[in-house]
This record gives sequence, C-alpha cells and structure tokens, in this order.
Amino acid sequence: METPNFYARLPLDRQSDRRRDAGYLAARLADPAARVIAVWRTRSLVAGGDSPSAVFLAAAQTVHLPGPRIFLGDWDGTPYFALDVSAIEEADLPGAFEAAAGASFVDLRGVGALMPRAEGGLLAYARGLAWWHARHRFCGVCGAPTEPATGGHVLKCTNAGCAAEHFPRSDPATIMLIVSGDRCLLGRSGRFHVAMYSTLAGFVEPGESLEDCVRREVFEETGVRVGAVRYHSSQPWPFPASIMLGFYGEALTTELTVDPEELVDAMWVTRDFLRMTHDPEKFRLPRADSIARRLIDDWVEGRV
Repeated sequence: METPNFYARLPLDRQSDRRRDAGYLAARLADPAARVIAVWRTRSLVAGGDSPSAVFLAAAQTVHLPGPRIFLGDWDGTPYFALDVSAIEEADLPGAFEAAAGASFVDLRGVGALMPRAEGGLLAYARGLAWWHARHRFCGVCGAPTEPATGGHVLKCTNAGCAAEHFPRSDPATIMLIVSGDRCLLGRSGRFHVAMYSTLAGFVEPGESLEDCVRREVFEETGVRVGAVRYHSSQPWPFPASIMLGFYGEALTTELTVDPEELVDAMWVTRDFLRMTHDPEKFRLPRADSIARRLIDDWVEGRV
C-alpha cells in the first residue's frame, strides 16, 4: 500500500543483530544524541494541543530515572530507547520530568491519528515493549524473577537451573469488513462508545487459519456465513499486544442473529450511508488511526 496503516512501517533500523552486544548498546545509550521514550502506565509523553507531538528526552536527562533502557533502534542515526517509568507516583511526575515541562502522559489512542506517523509508531513500539516487560517479571516456567537481556527484547529467567528465555509476543487477531453488494456489516460492542460501529474482529485460535478465523468470528457474532476471504493489510496494535490482520469477506447470507455476549447491535449499511454526515452521538465510525477505519474508508472510496 502506498500509505501504511498508523503505527506501521517505522523509519527505524532495529539493529536486531547488535542487541546482544552489551558494549555496543552502552555506547549507543551514552551517545549525546540518544533519546529516551518514557512510558507511564501505558501512557505516552506528548506535547502540544491540536497538533500533538512525541516528546523524546535526551538520555542524559533521564539518568535519575530507574529501570532498564530497552533499545528500539536508530532513526536517522539517532538511537532510541524505551523506559517504563510506571513506578513513579502521579504526584511526582512533574518533578521527575522537569525537562519536559508542558508535556503530559496521555493515551496514545486519543492522539495517534493527529501525530506525525513516525512519531506515533515509535510511541506505539515503546508502549508495547513496556507492557510486555511489566507483565513478564516472573518466569512462566518456574516462577523465578526475570531480567532483561538482548537490549530488552528478551526476559531471561534468573534461576540458573531453568534459564528460560521469554520473547515479546503479539497476539494475532483478524479484523474484517464483510461485504454484500453495496452493503457492509458493522457491529457495536458493549465496550464501544454508545454510537460507535466498527468492523468485526476476533483472536485467532490454535490450529486455525486466518481465513477460518474470519468465518468463525463473523458467524459466532452475527450468524452471517462468509465465503471468499481476501487479505488487505496488517497493523501493529499495542493496546495492549495485538497484531491486527485485516481482511474483506464476501457474505453468503445476510440475516443477522446477534450474539448478545459479543455485540450490542449489528447492521448492514450502504456506501451512501457511510458518506453521509451523522450526529456523532447517534452514529460514528472507529478512530482514524485504526485498521478498522482503514478497511471501511478504502471500501467506501473503492480503493479495494
């Protein structure tokens, strides 16, 4: 695709071949140009109002902050590291981040679509790794504490008798716009804003192909049978730890039987309906940074 999804196609050299070189990583962190991306309780450090931008702190400005620096890679020769500062109490944040006066920790989902794409992608990358670190402090094999290795991309069990290595995970989820002629199928989850309708989605189960997941999820949630399934694109979605795999599906049936445990409502809508201006308190689409919105917009505008 000419235009990537939000948070995808980072202009970053991840240098995965250098992550095991502790000397190299130390030198990159000591580089005066090195920058640190702080993450506080899944929130990202952002400045600006209507035109938000990421705040990248000079590594030297963060030496007083505890925690492992996770090496993300180089962007235009500048090394970037992620740092989880969730241990800092909210009342102490202004003092800890005097170098970022005027900035605040915000939910990336609320500002991602308004930011330069490369910046938003870096914040999403840092958020995803910080989340993984926070939830894998102990070995899933023996229960001993883990410690970062390989630039923070591995958490290694500290029990010498186990020494298991744990790697960051992304949970695969299919997300699909189901189409029948000039209509598409949208659903509203109880987790959504009261007026928001989106594509259907669901996690891939063990032993299941992506296409089968699309068909199963759609049938389970709406009773609609799906035939042909066609891939569109993917999107890293660290909210908290998914890789969204986008598809279009051709409906074989159109009668709706909504599963109330999955959806509050589902409906077929036309392209013309989606092109209309609606009262956002009565009908709205997903945020612009989501692959759900991309699937809908590309279909409405005939780009698929």
